[in-house]
Amino acid sequence: MPFAPLHLDTPLAQTAPGYSASGKPLWLKLDALQPSGSFKLRGVGRLCQHEVENGARAIFCASGGNAGIAAAYAGRALGVPVTIVVPETTAADVRQTIAATGANVLVHGSVFDEANAHAVELARSRKATYVHPFDHPLLWDGHATLIDEVVAKGAKFDCVVTSVGGGGLLAGIVEGLKRNGLSDVPVIAVETEGAASLNASLKANERITLPAITSIANSLGARQVAQHVFDLPKQHPIESVVVSDADAVAACLKFADAQRILVEPACGAALAVGDVHAGLLQRFDNPLIEVCGGIGVSLEKLEAWKEKFL
Repeated sequence: MPFAPLHLDTPLAQTAPGYSASGKPLWLKLDALQPSGSFKLRGVGRLCQHEVENGARAIFCASGGNAGIAAAYAGRALGVPVTIVVPETTAADVRQTIAATGANVLVHGSVFDEANAHAVELARSRKATYVHPFDHPLLWDGHATLIDEVVAKGAKFDCVVTSVGGGGLLAGIVEGLKRNGLSDVPVIAVETEGAASLNASLKANERITLPAITSIANSLGARQVAQHVFDLPKQHPIESVVVSDADAVAACLKFADAQRILVEPACGAALAVGDVHAGLLQRFDNPLIEVCGGIGVSLEKLEAWKEKFL
């Protein structure tokens, strides 16, 4: 018998029109309230369940943090051991949070790509299952459930705003729109300066690998997006925009005050669009923002970012 989904049907809130410079009421899909702290549980949970149903006895995953804790949460729920390989850039408190969820945490490499290659090799050598954090159709299928939930609640929206790292969330949102007959609803894909691999790739008309991630939003830190994600704008209306680290931090602080929820700058990037790219949202009546969440945040970190950027 198939497992029940591990993720929650998260609340949907709406801001007052005056919340942002766009002057539009913004739907907020509050995936920061998932048990793992971010949207990642939707897809990672779905993929881990599939693998365990098909005989997986141990799971390896590479992550900057959020996919790792989602896999750790899934492994604990499913009763299989999980090893998460994180790069050196993953903060000590994030590593501790993943370990406290029950996973074995290994640190390898200076960037995600190196951590990921090590996770793949470890899984192969130990005949375990490797779970990719953003590049797999079942991940996208899991992430698509956020659109299913918004539609089921009867909310009318005419664009979706989302942060982009490797692109798994973007792929899931497009999948969710497609399967709900909303293929004409555009997606605004948001990255921070210093982590904008999709934006650079679309401008160059080829998949670009960034030399390094220099943004504070390190959970957007995929130096290259998945091929499927690079191809998505040929199939669906997607607009790529960039905000600064300062914009993302300001949006996190504003959101914390308004909603009493802490989110990472990686999530703040999407929340910043209503102010930074207000003209873009003025074309729409009811934008939907995916509040993707993230565990790499605390009151102390927000205060430090405020001091640094604002």
